[in-house]
Amino acid sequence: MAEYKLGEVESIFADIIWNNEPLSSRRLAELAEERLNWKRTTTYTILKRLCDRGLFRNQDGTVTSLLSREEFYARRSEQFVEDTFQGSLPAFLAAFG
Repeated sequence: MAEYKLGEVESIFADIIWNNEPLSSRRLAELAEERLNWKRTTTYTILKRLCDRGLFRNQDGTVTSLLSREEFYARRSEQFVEDTFQGSLPAFLAAFG
C-alpha cells in the first residue's frame, strides 16, 4: 500500500497545486516563493518527491494532480484504519464510541 501522508509544509505545497492546477512548473515556483518563501530549486525538489509518490505529475512543464484532494484524504483515512485497527471499521468505531 502506498503511503498517503504529507508533512505540514508538503500539505501547503499540495494545496497550492490542487487550488491552481493545471499550472506551469514556473508558476508553481512563483507561488511557492510567495507562500513558502522557497527558492525554485526547493520547489522542484519537493515536486519531484511528490511526483515520485504518485500524487502529482510534471509533464512537459505542466503540473497536474494524479489524485484529487478528496481522493488523497479518503485514501489517507483508509490507511489510518488499516494501520491502526488492522482494517477493522468496527474496531475503529468502537474506539470512539
